[in-house]
Amino acid sequence: MRLKDIIDIIKLPFREEKELFSSLYPILGFYPRNIEYYKMALMHKSIRKRNDKGKPLNNERLEFLGDAILDAAVGYIVYRHYEGKREGFLTNTRSKLVSRETLGKIANEMGLGNLLLSAGHSNSHNSYVEGNALEALVGAIYLDRGYEACLEFFEKQILGKYVDIDKVAFKEVNFKSKLLEWSQKNRVRLEFRMLKQQTDENGSPVFCFQVMLEGIEGERGTGFSKKESQQLASEATLKRLKREPQFVDTIFAAKTNRTKMEEEPAMAVPDTDQEQNFLRPNNNINKVPEKSVSEASFDDSDFDLSDISHKEKSREDIIAEAEAAAFAEA
Repeated sequence: MRLKDIIDIIKLPFREEKELFSSLYPILGFYPRNIEYYKMALMHKSIRKRNDKGKPLNNERLEFLGDAILDAAVGYIVYRHYEGKREGFLTNTRSKLVSRETLGKIANEMGLGNLLLSAGHSNSHNSYVEGNALEALVGAIYLDRGYEACLEFFEKQILGKYVDIDKVAFKEVNFKSKLLEWSQKNRVRLEFRMLKQQTDENGSPVFCFQVMLEGIEGERGTGFSKKESQQLASEATLKRLKREPQFVDTIFAAKTNRTKMEEEPAMAVPDTDQEQNFLRPNNNINKVPEKSVSEASFDDSDFDLSDISHKEKSREDIIAEAEAAAFAEA
């Protein structure tokens, strides 16, 4: 143990804080100088604590600071570790190292959840809350000991104990697939619009793609391949979906308008109860209908069929009938 650490222990102001100091040492690798920063970092907003002026006391402001410090520190570590690697690779590696999922797992391994003050959750916390607390802890380190201490903390206490940077760097995280999964689950239309294709000063192709969700512009990504640029655009859009509820609301409002137009009928649906008359109109509807041949009552005198015979008449018969007719007229 270093002499400075021994001096810090001697300076502990209250006996009840010694336990917190002792618990933080294996996590930080050093003893805090100003314990108040670390108390705040471990204070979740759910406890609803306020100071004398009525302002809330929680770790959200330290989380904001720690997030920025982590980006800078991890960016420098990745830059130094992978000499000659392109910007896309470095950006992707840094993103995976400081992702909410990674930080949550690290915080859980550290046992940070056991120290976190949260309403109704003294010993168990989800990875999201623990990851936020880890960012807040980095913010506390920065205020307590400065940027170099933050850099050393991440290198020794995190990369040295919990994370293999090379395994993280070369493990492919398909952000495009994750975004596609989210869009399909929520029935949101997703497309990738190519904004630009050019070559850089070395003659290498450069692509720029933008994510479109229900026609709403998402984030852009620029890379040396279509895959890389779409991955970067997807990653940035996923982050925006998480941090901007209004962005999500805009997308779903556009989806509602689109589905409403698709479901709206192009014409009125016929009434199935309406009488359907398929008969031609009868123009003589007020006239008395004529009787058919089968229904008419015929006068026998008009249709005397006695002279109709199927037997062929002889010449003598014809002469006899003529004479009889002439005699009758006389």
